[in-house]
Amino acid sequence: MQQLNPQKDSFAWIVQTWAAFIFAISITTIGIMNLPVDNWVKGFMGMGLAFSVGSTFTLAKTTRDLHETKKLNARIDEAKVEKLLAQHDSLQ
Repeated sequence: MQQLNPQKDSFAWIVQTWAAFIFAISITTIGIMNLPVDNWVKGFMGMGLAFSVGSTFTLAKTTRDLHETKKLNARIDEAKVEKLLAQHDSLQ
């Protein structure tokens, strides 16, 4: 059976993605805080930002889980085929 090596992200990539995330959230938050509008508008925009970030994490996790499920199912199907082929070869 073929061994699948999980792809490992480099430390530099992980640092870059977290830095980009923190920078984007920080700049957006600073922008909302400095808007020349009432506090209830700022609060509404802040809640929108919070919900957008939360739903993005949920969507990313769901997409990752779906991908891992498909990968696992493919490995199970491959193992079943190999078992059937091995049984067929032993019968001959």
